[in-house]
Amino acid sequence: MIVLIKALQVILALSILILIHEFGHFFFAKIFGIRVEKFFLFFDAGNVKLFSTKSGWFTKIFPKAAEWETEYGIGWLPLGGYCKICGMIDESMDTEYLKSEPESWEFRSKPAWQRLFVMAGGVLFNFILAIVVFTSLLAGWGEKYISNEGNAIYVNELAYEMGFRNGDHILCFDGYVPENFAMLQADLARQTARKATVLRDGDTLDIYIDHNMIGEVLQTPGMFDLALPFIISEVPETSINYGKDITAGDRIIGIEGKSVRFIQDSRPILKSAAGDTVVLDLIRGADTLSREMQVDTSGLIGVMLQQPEIKSKEYTFISAIPAGFRKTFSTIGGYLKDLKLVATPSTEAYKSVGSFIAIGQIFPSAWDWYSFLNILALLSVMLGVMNLIPIPALDGGHILFTLYEMITGRKPSDKFLYVTQIIGMILIFGLMFLAFGNDIARLFR
Repeated sequence: MIVLIKALQVILALSILILIHEFGHFFFAKIFGIRVEKFFLFFDAGNVKLFSTKSGWFTKIFPKAAEWETEYGIGWLPLGGYCKICGMIDESMDTEYLKSEPESWEFRSKPAWQRLFVMAGGVLFNFILAIVVFTSLLAGWGEKYISNEGNAIYVNELAYEMGFRNGDHILCFDGYVPENFAMLQADLARQTARKATVLRDGDTLDIYIDHNMIGEVLQTPGMFDLALPFIISEVPETSINYGKDITAGDRIIGIEGKSVRFIQDSRPILKSAAGDTVVLDLIRGADTLSREMQVDTSGLIGVMLQQPEIKSKEYTFISAIPAGFRKTFSTIGGYLKDLKLVATPSTEAYKSVGSFIAIGQIFPSAWDWYSFLNILALLSVMLGVMNLIPIPALDGGHILFTLYEMITGRKPSDKFLYVTQIIGMILIFGLMFLAFGNDIARLFR
């Protein structure tokens, strides 16, 4: 069931993103009087279509569909979608039109500035979608996060090897002061920081970052867990220890004589005592007490813990609009830093590139509209930025050639565009193989 829910979320999200992106091209093409032959969700490779407005049964129900200039449909290969614009060399590799003189309604006959808008339309609409979604989320749910200020980290092996210790409070990476605790690991990688300044046991010290380990940072989730003191907020009636002398505000500092500074320290101790009793050392006010408690078969003592403070900010619809713009551009900036890492071989960030499998893993296992929309906006930014990369066959490549034409006054030949399109398709397929290969390797690991 979990796999099905994740798969449905991936299919829905990618379908929305593809349709919005291709509609951006379609929108400007129609504005400038350029004919669009096809508008397809997914690829109809081999001319195999799951649905088409030109099919016999559809035209029988809607006879006027046979006269529509554009064929709308759904292909069988879910690797994207396309908008086939007349007179343009694209992924269809159709060059028949090159044998005749340009028609007034063809892409190639239009001035460069109009062609630029058509090619940039997909990226523009992806960014607009992100702004709309982020604005809606901020207006509907507000903004909530655990602040980095005043909170300490609990480290895994990699973070320990880099020099971080349990209980450290990260003050800054070089001159960058992180705000959101959940983004600490991403901030460490994106800032390509030379040093991290931390507060440890009341002293400020610098940890120098080995850049050869950035690849491991990107490949190792959970470097910085939130270090929570073991402070009890409630003992529910269903607890195995309900009615015993333990109360809200008690702070557990030891179990069976072993020091417990944070909740994470208690887990292996309690797990080893599952189904047995343990002696807890706790602080209540100014007193240090010892109490014997039961441990259930799951390795828990059945108490609710004091939660960290969550910062929240509410927005009106009007105030959410500029906040939505800021969040979109902040996300774009963060993703550009991610791409810079991917393009730097020494970081081995290319190993973190993923395909649909990796995308599916970031969706929650239960349907949650807030999470879905948040991920949708993030993926929309990623799709927009990826398409701006100046590789032939991507929008960025077409935009680059058009800008070259506008600056120099010289238009690249159709043959040149055809060859570069083939080169671009080879590069894209290579990237797809890398992404699938990384996903399969992660599954085996």
